[in-house]
Amino acid sequence: MSDKDDDKVRLDKWLWAARFYKTRALAKAAIEGGKVHCRGERCKPGKEPRVGDEYLIRTGFEERSIVVQALSVVRRGAPEAQALYAETAESIERRENAAAQRKAGALGVQTDGRPSKKQRRQLHQFRDSQD
Repeated sequence: MSDKDDDKVRLDKWLWAARFYKTRALAKAAIEGGKVHCRGERCKPGKEPRVGDEYLIRTGFEERSIVVQALSVVRRGAPEAQALYAETAESIERRENAAAQRKAGALGVQTDGRPSKKQRRQLHQFRDSQD
């Protein structure tokens, strides 16, 4: 990586290179959709990240707080991409707790799928007996 090429890099391109999103178009859409914040404010795709900047990135259920360690405009392997940023300890703990809650089913009711004909009859009988 040459320093002069990496001095000016767009945020959407950096997020793509750091492997947060599969394509630059997805990275741009996420930024425009308000899923990426810097210092509590929404960012623009053309923003130039600097080493030491802290970003809050939401992807699906996960919310990561990362600090930029290095800049790159080239998408490389996962180990090299992970060297571009460092996730904060609080962020890691938050994500692990949220994953444990999701796994335990604390956020919703888990079912085994659609009820069988017998189970539906039992549900109807139960509802009718409540009235």
